[in-house]
Amino acid sequence: MLSPSPVPSRTPSYATVLRTRHAARTFGAALLGRLSYGMVSLSLMLAVNASTGSYSVAGAVMALFGATSVFLSPARAALIDRHGPRRVLPPMAGVYAVLLAALAHATWRPGASAFLLGALVAAAGACSPPLGPVMRTLWSSLVADRELLRRAYSLDGVAEELLFVSGPLLVGVVVKFASPAAGIAVSAALILAGTLALVSSPAVRGAGVAPSDDKATGPDDPPVGRRLLGVIGLRHAVLVTAAVGLCLGGLDLLVVAFTEQRHQGAGAVSWVLAALSAGSAVGGLAYGAASWRASNRARLPLLAAGLGAAVVGAGLSPSVYVLAALAAVAGLFVAPALTTAYLIADESVGAGSRTQAGAWVNTAVNAGSSVGAAAVGLLVDRLPPAVCFAVAAVPALLCAAVVARGAVVRGPVDRGETARGAVSRS
Repeated sequence: MLSPSPVPSRTPSYATVLRTRHAARTFGAALLGRLSYGMVSLSLMLAVNASTGSYSVAGAVMALFGATSVFLSPARAALIDRHGPRRVLPPMAGVYAVLLAALAHATWRPGASAFLLGALVAAAGACSPPLGPVMRTLWSSLVADRELLRRAYSLDGVAEELLFVSGPLLVGVVVKFASPAAGIAVSAALILAGTLALVSSPAVRGAGVAPSDDKATGPDDPPVGRRLLGVIGLRHAVLVTAAVGLCLGGLDLLVVAFTEQRHQGAGAVSWVLAALSAGSAVGGLAYGAASWRASNRARLPLLAAGLGAAVVGAGLSPSVYVLAALAAVAGLFVAPALTTAYLIADESVGAGSRTQAGAWVNTAVNAGSSVGAAAVGLLVDRLPPAVCFAVAAVPALLCAAVVARGAVVRGPVDRGETARGAVSRS
């Protein structure tokens, strides 16, 4: 295993993060591959709709892709924890890129079979490489200082936010000159190039398979994932990020409903969601740069409560301009909450389970976002907007209260109380 680089903890900064040995090269490669995820969803939706002429087919295809990608993420991460990224990522990325190329070919012209597209996207989602969780695990190997690791995670989260803003913009450029299917082909090339560049980094070459700390001790032991979620710190992180996802998924749909009720165009929606992303980026950078006395477990429920309160306030907005401002305020809590959850996941488990722990957090926020959008969609035509905003905020506020109470009852968890001990007792 690559030894973490010793870094002075007195004045850690984002520049220090990137000056860490092998960090810039490894991070750049991971971002190149992750840009594919910023492009692929919109590219798929546009290409499938153009090829089949059906929004319902496009929606079903996207639901399949999201379901297999999100819910199988912990299983893919477990393979990486067990066999190492160099052995698992290249074949996984290769199969994923081939399936995306097949989707691009199938949707290049009208008349694609809905069943064929469904099978291809389900398989592609099942094989999507978890580059985000892998990169966060690598940060733990690259950086020894915990304060600097928080800055690394903040930088990672902000960069990912920007990728998901710039990805659709790149798709817009592509479709001006080619078929929407070309965006899928570009996504395939990005994921393959980024993954191969990542595994060629010395940071990954030095990262062997960590000693497993979560092997079953008998035939009656529960699955590894269930035992990981038995770790109190990780369970709290997953619970809060699922609530954050529910809140954000509902907020996205409510922004659309809010602007439609005021007869604003799609441009107003874009500005409000851009304000949310900008607030998240600013909040993430500020959060990582500051020094905090409270523990990660104490900060997490406060950040979730801040998000929930901002969403409640957004429901009282008298105009789109005020909504955009309050969306930016809500965004200030998003990246810090996710960064803190990933840090808790990292410190709650042993080295042999870090990728899988991070994948559980990632799965929670993505699954929560999908469920939140669906749930609010059932309410938005039946309840006043302010009530819908409040309902969307309830999961974040409720989970913040539950986790805060648990943190007070149990007290702070130090680095020694990890999944190694928890799993050995199970």
